[in-house]
Amino acid sequence: MAGPVRQPIDLKALERYVDQHVPEIKTPLDLKQVSVTELYETEKWLTQPQFGFGQSNPTYQITSVDGNRYVMRKKPPGKLLSKTAHQVDREFRIIHALEDTDVPVPKTYCLCEDDSVIGTAFYIMSFLDGRFITEPHFPGVSPEDRTEMWHDAVRTLAKFHKVNYSKVGLDSFGRHYGFYDRQIKTFGTISKAQAAALDADTKEPVGDIPHFQDMVNFFSDKSQQPKDRSTLIHGDYKIDNLVFHKTEPRVIGILDWEMATIGHPLSDIVNLTGPWSWSSKNNKLEIASRTTSAKAEFEPGATPGLPSLEQVVQWYTEETGYDVAKDLGWGSAFGGFRGAVIMQGIAARYAQRQASSASAMEYGSQMKPYGEWAWSCVERLKDGSGKAKL
Repeated sequence: MAGPVRQPIDLKALERYVDQHVPEIKTPLDLKQVSVTELYETEKWLTQPQFGFGQSNPTYQITSVDGNRYVMRKKPPGKLLSKTAHQVDREFRIIHALEDTDVPVPKTYCLCEDDSVIGTAFYIMSFLDGRFITEPHFPGVSPEDRTEMWHDAVRTLAKFHKVNYSKVGLDSFGRHYGFYDRQIKTFGTISKAQAAALDADTKEPVGDIPHFQDMVNFFSDKSQQPKDRSTLIHGDYKIDNLVFHKTEPRVIGILDWEMATIGHPLSDIVNLTGPWSWSSKNNKLEIASRTTSAKAEFEPGATPGLPSLEQVVQWYTEETGYDVAKDLGWGSAFGGFRGAVIMQGIAARYAQRQASSASAMEYGSQMKPYGEWAWSCVERLKDGSGKAKL
């Protein structure tokens, strides 16, 4: 839960900046560091004013003297492993660009790229007063609301993918073609650096992802890749990065835009439908429950009102016209590969004691299981058993 600030900042310097640049936020300020998941009330957790789940960019809850709440995201302190990660300016840019569309996002107030203010770049956005659901089977809601909340999550993603990035000023937000080729190249560079990161105490390296080069070779094969497409993508679109209305089964905001870019929409669909992949009977690996979505609840018929994977894909196809089903097998395998790189990154940040979450060690330990699971998906694709649409 939210608690004492683990990565201290100069509160007086922040207040001076806010007074000068964001006069609508009234100082003095109360500041607590939190995880985005812990900003919002659910049936299980009460809102507490650092966010504990956030693995990358430290996130803070700001309460102004008049009682209004805001959220601040900043780059982590210290030397960073990757120049392409932690770009809070990109987060700010896409949220701000989407404010005038039908995509639900927080309101942005300011972006400060002057490191001298609080040590690293930061931005401030509005606090969304709604429900934050950490479990994608939506425990505690009616079957009817469960169906509609999933439907609106898909509908919201479709709205986002249909945004014309040129018309909202994001034409230069990323390259327009060759998304998966770029991902493969980038992950190769990043993974090499992450593998070499030494633990601050033991001096042991984080190490390689299992079957990493074999997976790189497979995903690089152009004959296996899906047809190239180009939309805005979130990069980590899933239920626990959405805020739902307090009482209605609809999305009021999308959070955590750190990995957003222009890319292939398949990647966001794969991320959203991950719970069905992890519940697959082909998945024999034990992954820590906090690093993946619930499994048993996604078995067919286990949760009343929970849509099937086929239904989710159909909803998306109806909204966008992209028949994603034919690409989902390859995309899910690549999603597992990508997940292993992300877990390796958390392990590397923990090794260098830069991770903002108290649970970073647990997450980082999942690098090898993710890698093994991704490789099992690749092997099924190679032998033909993974070529079915769903």
